Amino acid sequence: MNDISILELTDPRWGDFVARHPDATPFHHPDWIRVVACCYGYRAFALTTSDPTGAIRTGLPVVEVRHLRSGNKWVSLPYTDYCPPLVSCRQDEEHLASALQLTSRAAGVRRVEIRAPLTGFSSTAPMALRHVLALGRSPADVYAGFHRSQVQRNIRRAERYGLTVRQAARPQDLVDTFYRLHLQTRRRLGVPVQPRRFFRLLWEKTISTGLGSVLIVEAAGRPIAAAVFLAWNGTVIYKFGASDASTWSLRPNHLLFWYAIRTACEQGYRWFDFGRTDVGQEGLRNFKLSWGAAEESLVYGTMGGRAEPASVAEGKAARMMGPVIRHGPLLLCRATGEMLYRYTA
Repeated sequence: MNDISILELTDPRWGDFVARHPDATPFHHPDWIRVVACCYGYRAFALTTSDPTGAIRTGLPVVEVRHLRSGNKWVSLPYTDYCPPLVSCRQDEEHLASALQLTSRAAGVRRVEIRAPLTGFSSTAPMALRHVLALGRSPADVYAGFHRSQVQRNIRRAERYGLTVRQAARPQDLVDTFYRLHLQTRRRLGVPVQPRRFFRLLWEKTISTGLGSVLIVEAAGRPIAAAVFLAWNGTVIYKFGASDASTWSLRPNHLLFWYAIRTACEQGYRWFDFGRTDVGQEGLRNFKLSWGAAEESLVYGTMGGRAEPASVAEGKAARMMGPVIRHGPLLLCRATGEMLYRYTA
């Protein structure tokens, strides 16, 4: 068995390892993990195995979640759509799985959840879908692959109405402008909103350091849609989106995604990840497919009990609280998020 190590996220060895690994995404970056850990008070670290020279060979970022009733569990990672272990071959994956099992048991952890399949772990039934668009081409070539009536026509419509897109340049664009739209969107969906401090940390630890961007669509200077993207190591990931439902006929979201995709092409990114789509969200699924994205099922690995990833717990809360949130004041949507969000990890 290779040497097993638990590294603090401030350890430069983890940052160097993910920077060199071709499969690392922004979700593996220590800055994203620190946002999640700092906001909700979790312990975060990286579990690694090393070769005889001491060089890291495999790794996985982990957050320890503590619940009074269910005990401790390790998650890689909460509020993250897809976070595969960083390995180079099946044998490495087997070593990492064994390391996880041994280390978690020694730490008294009852359950381990991985946001990807892992050898030796139980696999969940497909709970969601992931849609990824291959870039590496000119913006014109990528545009040609969009559905003509569902995407290309709607982009032109947004342009005819004079909508514009700008990139956020200051924290208020995220913690005020985006958050207002996001709060309205979450209430419309009947689910709690993330604490506002999450977006403040997101700006401080990721957006301002170049790990992502915030785009805002405006109509005559008024913000009507916005989105948060993480971008690093060849991949752009759509993470959060919000819009004013009364302006959907102007097609602001189509213009926003086209701006993001075109910019990613121009900056040399290889992949554009549209993020997670839960099973049953056919409208959202068809929207993402219409951009020419390839679809794959999201299957998660678990050890020590049946997993309930964040979106499942959110779904349970939504069924119970959805009608109340949808018809209540915005303050209720915020308050429930402040109280409950950390327990959905």
